[in-house]
Amino acid sequence: MSAQPFNHGEPRDHTLDACFLGPYGENDALLEKMLVEFLRDHVYWRRNFHPEDPPAIATAAAHHPDYLAFESRMRRELHQLSASLKKSVPFHSPRYIGHMASDLLLPGLAAQMLTLPYNPNNVSEDAAPVTVDMEVQVGLQLARMLGYPHDPAQDACAFGHLTSGGTLANYQALRLALALKAFPVALRAAKIPGLALPEDDWSAFNLTQADCIALLTDWQAWLVAQPAAGRSGWLQRVERERIEQRGLVDFFAAHATLKLPRVLAPVTAHYSWSKGVKLLGLGSDQLELLPTEGMRLDRDALRDTLERCAREQQPVLMCVAVLGGTEYGTIDPIDQVLAARDASRQRGLDFAVHVDAAWGGYLATLFRNEDGSLRPRDEVATDYVQFPTPAVHAAFAALGATDSVTVDPHKLGYLPYGSGAFICRDHRAMSLLAERADYVFHGGTPKDYLARYRSLGQFIPEGSKSGAAAAAVYVTHKVLPLDHAHFGRLPCATVRAAETFHARAQRFALELADCVHALVPFAPDSNLVCLALNPRGNRSITAANAFMRELHDTLRCDPQQPLQTKEFFGSVTTLRPDMLGHAQTTRIFQALGLDASSIDPDEDRLMILRHTLMNPYLIDHENGISYIDRYFEFLGRRMRAMHQAASHST
Repeated sequence: MSAQPFNHGEPRDHTLDACFLGPYGENDALLEKMLVEFLRDHVYWRRNFHPEDPPAIATAAAHHPDYLAFESRMRRELHQLSASLKKSVPFHSPRYIGHMASDLLLPGLAAQMLTLPYNPNNVSEDAAPVTVDMEVQVGLQLARMLGYPHDPAQDACAFGHLTSGGTLANYQALRLALALKAFPVALRAAKIPGLALPEDDWSAFNLTQADCIALLTDWQAWLVAQPAAGRSGWLQRVERERIEQRGLVDFFAAHATLKLPRVLAPVTAHYSWSKGVKLLGLGSDQLELLPTEGMRLDRDALRDTLERCAREQQPVLMCVAVLGGTEYGTIDPIDQVLAARDASRQRGLDFAVHVDAAWGGYLATLFRNEDGSLRPRDEVATDYVQFPTPAVHAAFAALGATDSVTVDPHKLGYLPYGSGAFICRDHRAMSLLAERADYVFHGGTPKDYLARYRSLGQFIPEGSKSGAAAAAVYVTHKVLPLDHAHFGRLPCATVRAAETFHARAQRFALELADCVHALVPFAPDSNLVCLALNPRGNRSITAANAFMRELHDTLRCDPQQPLQTKEFFGSVTTLRPDMLGHAQTTRIFQALGLDASSIDPDEDRLMILRHTLMNPYLIDHENGISYIDRYFEFLGRRMRAMHQAASHST
């Protein structure tokens, strides 16, 4: 990839200029004006709720010694907090290229701050009559971005809700998949007459999701048609057989021909999947991590695994594909995962396909037209040098055929923590997760889509949850619709920055070839680029890691030092031979001048730099500054200094 020339005259996107507070706080007046305006509006709302009520706090109270003492203590503690927070990581700065965090979008920041004094609790409409609807609408906004059905008038409309983060969204995916796969087995055990039930438990557990949902809706219709006097008994009969009632141990003991199901995921999958199978009670033994090719799920390994599972009658609950790995930003071949499932169905083995797009989900905006249709690859590619590869485009094009997705608005959505999201393709499955708590939930299951989910707490892992977070996401998506012409401007700028960074890294490797080996181990699929470094002449992984730790000390946040002493902030990850496989390990380690023959694949891992290029101001056309160039100039100075120090010590 050749370096892109720095174009000082490139047209400026003034929409993006209004999106953030800015690296220098340039939009402080805009944010202050909005906050004061809406704080006053909130106060007027309070005063006009029942204007006949007299003020409970007398004006004279502000002069009482106790009042003044409390105000003084409050101000003192807030000033101390403000001073302490100055040691925080400067995510807002284009000098920060470390973890998956950046500046916050003004619409979301202002919406969250505006909503906080109202303190809505999105457990139900009783506690949040406005923001619960907003959260349900957010699910539909994200569904449209992913290519899921998003019209509530459709029976098979998608559904999504917010979570504290991607980890909890992944838990919800496991929970829903297990409930849906086990339900036909429970119906068979309850011996419901008049329903077309599978002939055995294996067939019941391996129905497709569409067939499971069809059976669920048939059961619901059958139940409604029963005489009122007997309806409760039939319902209880089925509930007693469900896995949610019996628990894993008793359920699978009662259906002895079924083994505990497996969860398949690439070895690059986030550790939340290990947490999830433990939390669900499946146990770590049921999480099978599959090898990768170039840190992307190996489709041949997946097919071989599925063939083995079908042959051994080993049920598979779910296969996880990663859309933007947290370590390297790589994108799994989702289309190939779906193709493998199609082939597996011919052998009687079916499973849910979930996409962990906590990082890369919002990149889907690059592939969406304003009408929600998919953009062809050639059209998308006009804005970039190499992005998207045919494989990456095929992966995003396949999203709409998956069963559920995790997305993190607090990552590439540029919104405050914690705002994760879970989206399932067909909302009707969610009825299997419903709980009842009579003091907050009322009535039965209304047909109206929005009305059904106003008792949101029935369906989600959390109880109490912030309505302010839902307002932030909803308003942001309204201001910046989730298509390439609006929200897509943000990831477009950052993917282009990643391409520039990649090209600059290749030039850096040539410029510093006399003192260091430098390599981008995997071409970026998104806006996350890693860089491996090893001093020239060194063959030892231990020495290479010591070199990297010394370098990382200059890039990590140190609360004992003023932030201004750091020129740039970065993060590190590791290359693990057990994840890479022999061929990739040999390629990378030989390119770095390391001795690949002495590697212990279970013990040795190589530290590398990891760069998250989220900030849209990495190339500042206003002032003619490329922070990417400045970063590599900084790295070059550090490499030269460390090389000279090592030479003198020997």
